[in-house]
Amino acid sequence: MTALFPLFVKLKKRKCLMVGAGEIGEGKIAGLLEACADVHVVAPAATSRVKEWNREGKVRWSRREFRGSDLQGCLLVVAATSSSELHKKISRLAQRRGVLCNIVDVPDLCDFYYPAVVRRGALQIAISTGGESPALAQRLRKELEQQFGPEFAEWVKSLGSEREKLRRISSSLAERKAQLHSIASEKAFRSFVKESKKQGRKH
Repeated sequence: MTALFPLFVKLKKRKCLMVGAGEIGEGKIAGLLEACADVHVVAPAATSRVKEWNREGKVRWSRREFRGSDLQGCLLVVAATSSSELHKKISRLAQRRGVLCNIVDVPDLCDFYYPAVVRRGALQIAISTGGESPALAQRLRKELEQQFGPEFAEWVKSLGSEREKLRRISSSLAERKAQLHSIASEKAFRSFVKESKKQGRKH
């Protein structure tokens, strides 16, 4: 199996192509929109939600078949159609042009995979099995969702604020590092949750 390099990518205003606009494609488009990508959709037909996104200007929908020129300037392409031949063509052309490609449910034609993700505000925990077992990744995601509850979103936000404050304080790098690890400890988290509950009762 090819080794994978895990990373989180900023897609804001980056051109991303989606070939196919059925139910599966709709879900992939939604993820790209959450990352503020510049989404171009190419498909002869689309779900009502994709059509609505197009009317609202959130995506650009070209109501036609895929063309090789659609890959021009793209960072990545995702394809979810009923044609295996089209998928192979997209993968081949994307490789030639240096565009990262994901063919939904066809691991051999993918340059990257969609991980199962637990999101708690700025905190994101991504799980991947390299395309071997999405079902396992989904099960682990559910387990982690139980372990990392909604309260983590607000806590991570507060950690960011505290980090900025510490950066403005004139102290040594070693001292700041120690303080940063202290405020991110399990003990600090328990104190944060306890204080949040007190404030909640006051309201």
